[in-house]
Amino acid sequence: MENFIVSARKYRPVTFKSVVGQENITSTLQNSIRNNHLAQAFLFCGPRGVGKTTCARILAKTINCMNLPENIEPCNECDSCKGFNTNASLNIHELDAASNNSVDEMRSLIDQVRFAPQIGKYSIYIIDEVHMLSTAAFNAFLKTLEEPPKHAIFILATTERHKILPTILSRCQVFTFNRIKVDDIANHLQHVAKSENIVAEPEALHVIAQKADGGLRDALSMFDQLVSYAGGEVLTYQNAIDNLNVLDYDYYFRMVDILLQSNYGAALLLFDEILSKGFDGSSFLSGLGEHYRNLLVCQDAVTLVLLEVSTGVKSRYQMQSQQCSPVLIIKSLEIVSKTVQGLREAKNQRLHIELGLLQLSMLLMQQEEKKKPEVSAGISNSAPQPVIPQIPALEEKRTVMNYRGSATIKTVSINQHIQKKQVAEAGIEVETGTKSLEHSITEDLPKAPFNEEKAQAIWLKYCEKLSNEGRKAMSGSLSITQPTLTDGNQLHFEVQNEAQLKEIELEKAALMMFLRKELNNYSVQLNLEKSIVPIKTRPYTSEEKLAALEESNPNITLLKNKLGLILD
Repeated sequence: MENFIVSARKYRPVTFKSVVGQENITSTLQNSIRNNHLAQAFLFCGPRGVGKTTCARILAKTINCMNLPENIEPCNECDSCKGFNTNASLNIHELDAASNNSVDEMRSLIDQVRFAPQIGKYSIYIIDEVHMLSTAAFNAFLKTLEEPPKHAIFILATTERHKILPTILSRCQVFTFNRIKVDDIANHLQHVAKSENIVAEPEALHVIAQKADGGLRDALSMFDQLVSYAGGEVLTYQNAIDNLNVLDYDYYFRMVDILLQSNYGAALLLFDEILSKGFDGSSFLSGLGEHYRNLLVCQDAVTLVLLEVSTGVKSRYQMQSQQCSPVLIIKSLEIVSKTVQGLREAKNQRLHIELGLLQLSMLLMQQEEKKKPEVSAGISNSAPQPVIPQIPALEEKRTVMNYRGSATIKTVSINQHIQKKQVAEAGIEVETGTKSLEHSITEDLPKAPFNEEKAQAIWLKYCEKLSNEGRKAMSGSLSITQPTLTDGNQLHFEVQNEAQLKEIELEKAALMMFLRKELNNYSVQLNLEKSIVPIKTRPYTSEEKLAALEESNPNITLLKNKLGLILD
């Protein structure tokens, strides 16, 4: 029985061309070798499983190749390449900084650097996970790293660049490895499956690539696991989602279809089905947000390249995106984002997510209500309407006092009220702008009579309400005088000055709501008028006090004259 070799080792790249998803780095390294511009130290940093150590090994093998071809790839025929392939090379040293992180190990390395290579031009030292070195080991390594022998080249690799001392970074050429794209991982997995004579569905490989989160080594490990799960049979999409604990695309397509129908009951049932399969709410929300993002990407043909799914799933996204407007998708993304933000603080997470689904189900309904055209002014043509006789225009002139105390003449059309009354008796519903004529008639014609005393009693009741709320200044301003009633529903209230007028104007809306509520929604109107009567001021000086006494009682003047009294 042959020993099984995992795919991550068996199909590890051995040339620059076979490195997946890092073309910018491999081309830079090849040009450096071609132009003989090799640095004395390289630092490869990036996430796990993206090819840092692999590129370090390929670089070490290439620069020591004795028959380097024009394409700057190792020949695999010279003694140096053969020694590297059989792990017998004495010129390439690979160290693990996690287990060799003390000053003593670093001193041993510094002593070893002094020896020239036996075969080839360079002695290459690959130090993996270099961030694990202690501070003392870093400091001991500084001088050698800055001025190594001509034959020594250091290649450092790490997943945590921020833990490396700046003095080390300044002595290295830094190469940052990116996460590998989903399509690149899926294509590489297809190549591995073909090499192993395994039939794999493209959707299954895309699920593996997305689950790997940019790491090719993780993707190959999951691929081996799924092949074992399938038992040598076809690797299907269902095998992938069952074994990797991934929520099926179909659930999200079904959920969005249900939300577009505003069927919140079915949405809650589908969410319960998802929970019963062992998925938590946060994973569902994350996938739902990604689904809406993909729908938004499908709205424009230019952004379709951002959709990292298989061809079959892409067509389903395009079909569903045609049913959604961009505004609806953006608002849905906002709701999902707010639900995710509040999920940690929610005591009942399931209820919190269900409320988010209810809001999503109401979005389309709200948009449709906003799109309803307003009924234009006039009478509907849906049924024959009775003919309203035309009445000659009659006008009445009324004198109205404004709040500044000046009189203005207002012309009021009398037949306007008569025609409105006829329309109301005919049972015709007419809308003017956003107000119906029925509501306008209600405002013009009193529903029930009331007298001035009742209006003043309600006015005082509002003043008491303000006083109880601690707003005694406003209560005092409104209780200085009593309002008077004219023309059936017109309340007139006199104010003393401009400041009081502006203050009551701000309170007018709340006051009118209170009056109409107390009068059973009777459409009372309030007119504020500035008083033209001068306000008597309180006397302060002796002359003012005497003048006030003489004004109130003329006999005081006679007494003053008879006695010959004079103010000092």
